[in-house]
Amino acid sequence: MTRPLRATVDLEAIRHNARLASGLAPASRLLAVVKADAYGHGARQVVAALDELADGFAVASVEEAEVVRRASPGRPILLLEGVYSPDELAAAGALGLDVVVHSPRQVAWLAEARLPHPLRTWLELDSGMHRMGFPPAGYRAAYERLDALPGVSEIVLMTHFGRADETDADATTHQIRCFDDTTTGLSGARSLANSAGVVAWPASHGDWTRPGIMLYGCEPLFEPHPATRGLRPAMELTAEVIAVRDVAAGQAVGYGARFVADRPSRIGVVSVGYGDGYPRHAPDGTPILVDGARTRLAGRVSMDVITVDLTDLPASGIGSPVELWGRRLPADEVASAVGTIAYELVTRVAARVPRVYRS
Repeated sequence: MTRPLRATVDLEAIRHNARLASGLAPASRLLAVVKADAYGHGARQVVAALDELADGFAVASVEEAEVVRRASPGRPILLLEGVYSPDELAAAGALGLDVVVHSPRQVAWLAEARLPHPLRTWLELDSGMHRMGFPPAGYRAAYERLDALPGVSEIVLMTHFGRADETDADATTHQIRCFDDTTTGLSGARSLANSAGVVAWPASHGDWTRPGIMLYGCEPLFEPHPATRGLRPAMELTAEVIAVRDVAAGQAVGYGARFVADRPSRIGVVSVGYGDGYPRHAPDGTPILVDGARTRLAGRVSMDVITVDLTDLPASGIGSPVELWGRRLPADEVASAVGTIAYELVTRVAARVPRVYRS
């Protein structure tokens, strides 16, 4: 590797976070969400690291499931959106997958399928998010139809939260109540909690939890929670200063002349850009660490480089290490400055950025 840019992934941090999630819901089985290449951390490596800690894994597509199955031959793997066509049921069966069922057409496909082995299905209730799932009025009918199919081995009852990250909102309480009222008397394991549910809503823990972002050390709630203080960031995105320029007061830096120096300044050029997944819309002032000291973005993000203010860091220069986010600068803080969420930062780190794994 010649270009000084890498994403270092701490697999022990991910294991630590999984143990923390399990400890918060000790009576539940843990289904680790590893979609989107394990939130940009590398699905194959993350699954191998979690295979003895997680009770199963969850992904968004059959293609993702194939990667996970190679890394974990024996664990359950859930397709969170189910199959997208009847043909995918055969692939799901061959891989031994669990499938979410959230629409009547998926029920119809299962009814028509000729599978070598029955599949475990997760029947999704729309308890108030209004995105996917059967409405409460139609949920029992869907359950009864699935329960009568020879291609279904077991039914897990599930729902998904829309506002669990807001601990002062009533929406999650209403969703839990809707789920409980709708599923009363139905047999089957229950699954409600995402990362925020694991942390802040114990009534949602059920039989299976589905933590995602917390496994990677990011805060799942809008406001930090005492239970998440022990999370360890798993990804550290680092680069180097590759050039330095002295800029007079009143001179502009970078494309569009967005940043104009208000004093004589030293500007460092850093080897990362939006082509690597650093957000192009990051504003001036976005926090960055150089030589472990806090400074700021100064100028528009380019495809391959950014510019940072080194004026108050006289000892820093060419070759100085730069942390874009990681152990000392949380991705949540950077995301807040940029106007997004940590999910987007870590999942958008480009394939051209080498991943280095540490355990």
